[in-house]
Amino acid sequence: MATLDRQVSIFPLLLSNFIGTMGFSIVLPFLVFLVLDFGGNSLVYGILAAIYPAFQLIGAPILGKWSDKIGRKKILLISNVGTFIGWMIFLVALLVPTLHIYSVNSIILGTFIITLPMAILFLARALDGITGGNISVANAYLADVSTDKNRSKNFGKMAISSNLGFIVGPALAGLLGATVYKELLPVLAAVFISLIALIVIAFKLKESKVASSISTSINNTEETESIRKAFSCEPKECYKLPNPNNLSILDVFRLKNISFLLVLYFFIFLGFNVFYTAFPIHAATGLKWSTTEMGIFYSVLSAVMILVQGPILRKALQKFSEEKLVIIGSLILSINFVLFILNSTIFVYVALILFAVGNGLSWPSFMSILSKRAGTVHQGVIQGVGSSMGSLASIIGLVLGGILYNMIGPTTFLVSAVVIFLVFIMSFRLLTSME
Repeated sequence: MATLDRQVSIFPLLLSNFIGTMGFSIVLPFLVFLVLDFGGNSLVYGILAAIYPAFQLIGAPILGKWSDKIGRKKILLISNVGTFIGWMIFLVALLVPTLHIYSVNSIILGTFIITLPMAILFLARALDGITGGNISVANAYLADVSTDKNRSKNFGKMAISSNLGFIVGPALAGLLGATVYKELLPVLAAVFISLIALIVIAFKLKESKVASSISTSINNTEETESIRKAFSCEPKECYKLPNPNNLSILDVFRLKNISFLLVLYFFIFLGFNVFYTAFPIHAATGLKWSTTEMGIFYSVLSAVMILVQGPILRKALQKFSEEKLVIIGSLILSINFVLFILNSTIFVYVALILFAVGNGLSWPSFMSILSKRAGTVHQGVIQGVGSSMGSLASIIGLVLGGILYNMIGPTTFLVSAVVIFLVFIMSFRLLTSME
């Protein structure tokens, strides 16, 4: 595969990412209430959330590697078809009767009931997950059409498109969920939105990689040039693989500095996903928030993130390196999670600002660093393995967050703070070994 002219417009990718994120985020304000209504608890909510990354762990690296061979667009189409069907199944869960299947009463696991609608929700999330390589493949697409000069800017734009989706999605859920139809209208909207994303990719997105008869040696030269630019030095021997088009998943961990970046990827997702299970349960049962209040929170969070990942990130990159922004952002994030322990809406919104600043500075910078180190030939498989590391951490974090919140309540947020503080300490290595 050879990379196309990098003047390819990324607008269709940003648009499809915005639409896809909006379709995903529209369910966030009421999903926890839906789980509780169906008989679940914090553990069930965590497991339901973990189903997607669990199946994505299987599908993402395969789809990423396929995208290196047959093109990004085809894989993005497959992924979005899976999302569309997943939402259709989700819709069915709202229409079937609430039949009890199995009951659990445990000191550790808590008390909950598995019902027919709950089982269907699990099926919907599993299908979406197995085809869920859209993020890693989209990142690989972005890397294909980016240069060292605009890489951080492009990844910042991708983050902004996601955050715009996260603003519109929860806000739309708050409006539609307030009607007599409750969750039905938002889910119908998600079905329609995912269909639009599929159409945009099919008819508006240009392929970023094309089949080529160019020899392997030329691909090797392209990879060498990319790594030389990234490290400002000659590439090490570990990059001279026999056949760069057949890089295995295990080979990824042998590439210089990639394994360390993947470990950071894991811990970042671990810390965040403990929070992602604990916070909705805390908001619903501890803060006594409604669906509308939940929607406002997610919308405001995303709005602040857009501000951070737009003008603030651009100004920060003029003064600090991407490596330093990862360090600064992770420190801010570790402080933010501590504030969620306080059972106060005021402190929650203070934490929200810190969350947006920390994540807005660190995550686009981290993804840009990973993209540079991956080079041009293996973006798909490396981004896919990275997505799998994130999925593995998400599975552990989401389930762990549910168990911990059952046992220790809001103190669970301290676990996220400790994990992200560990990322802060580890990130100092980026200033030395990554040069």
